[in-house]
Amino acid sequence: MNWLIWFLPCLAGMLMAVQGSINGQVSKLIGTLESNFLMHAVGLLIIFLLLFAAGVGDGDWKKLPELPWYGYLSGLINVVIIYGVMVSIPRLGAASATTAIVAGQVATATIIDWLGLFGLEKTQVSYAQMAGVAVLAIGVKLMLGK
Repeated sequence: MNWLIWFLPCLAGMLMAVQGSINGQVSKLIGTLESNFLMHAVGLLIIFLLLFAAGVGDGDWKKLPELPWYGYLSGLINVVIIYGVMVSIPRLGAASATTAIVAGQVATATIIDWLGLFGLEKTQVSYAQMAGVAVLAIGVKLMLGK
C-alpha cells in the first residue's frame, strides 16, 4: 500500500498537466469562465452520482456544522486554480506553466507544514528542504526564460 500513497499524488500531478492542457484548449473555444463553469458542472455531476446514486461516500454530513471557516474556501480556491491553469498553459505551454504551478505548490506547502496551518501538525523545515524550494524557483526561471 505504501507505493499507492506515492503513486496517487504522482498520478494527480500527471492528470493536472493533462487537465490543464485540455481546459486551456476548451477555454480558447468557449471562453475561460465558461470553460471553468463547464469543468465544475461536470465534476459536480460526477461527485453527485458517486455520493447519492452509487452511495460511494463514507463521510458524515452531520459533522458539517463542525467544519472550520476555511473549509468553505476550497470551492473558491478551486475556481481560481482552474482559471489560472486555463490562462497560463495556452500562453506559457504545459511544461512551463506546470513547473511554475508545482513550484508554487511546494513553496506554499512548505510554509503550511512549517506553521502547522489548517489543522496540520507543525513540521520542522530543514535547510535541505529550503534549498529544494530554491532549486525549484531556479527551475521555474529556467523554464520560463525563453
